[in-house]
Amino acid sequence: MTRLSVNLNKVALLRNARAGEAPSVIDAARTCIAAGAHGITLHPRPDERHAKPGDVYAVAALLERTPNVELNVEGNPFHGLLEVVRRARPKQCTLVPDDAAAKTSDHGWDLARHGERLAPMVAELRAAGVRVSLFMDAANGDLDAAAALGADRVELYTEPYAAAHGGAGSGAMLARFAAAAERARSLGLGVNAGHDLSLANVGELCAIPAGIDEVSIGHALIADALELGLGGAVRAYLGCISTRTRH
Repeated sequence: MTRLSVNLNKVALLRNARAGEAPSVIDAARTCIAAGAHGITLHPRPDERHAKPGDVYAVAALLERTPNVELNVEGNPFHGLLEVVRRARPKQCTLVPDDAAAKTSDHGWDLARHGERLAPMVAELRAAGVRVSLFMDAANGDLDAAAALGADRVELYTEPYAAAHGGAGSGAMLARFAAAAERARSLGLGVNAGHDLSLANVGELCAIPAGIDEVSIGHALIADALELGLGGAVRAYLGCISTRTRH
């Protein structure tokens, strides 16, 4: 079954809009765990506009008491991420090639360009017992390079899938992601997915034959929480993905 990791960056973003600690990232993590989330994701960026290193360390300490719930720390390793990861020791680290000033992640790794620089970082993380996932486009041909680099998983960048969903090109786009997942499996890679996934589209993606190990969802889930409550939103997403099993 696909696991759900809840990205709490938007909770931190709201907190940072005012002085103080409300809403609390730690309290949000507790609510997600109580509702059945399998993981918590945080993406600390250099400008600390949402999740901060302190949030990562606090959630890491919380999850030490809940070993069945994983911490996934994501971000660009060229922008100081590894310093945070070395201290937090998350179960998973997702390496993302986002620019420091980017509003959000918007593309996967070009491993022909960055693979040599990434290789020792991937090796260090794996030696420390941290599962390594590389944020990848579904059609850029770099999945073989990701496997050769020593990654444990890839996270497929799903914004193109989400943008096409429900339109004329929806079937072809889903087939592209299904083929990418199949190729990743054939290379021994686990398959995660994330970006712009929502209640409207996540179930269909999780039903592809190769299966999806984990979806990381933040923006849409926090938006849904305004109507459903945070626990209710988590349960709604779990309901979507729990009915979808690998064929």
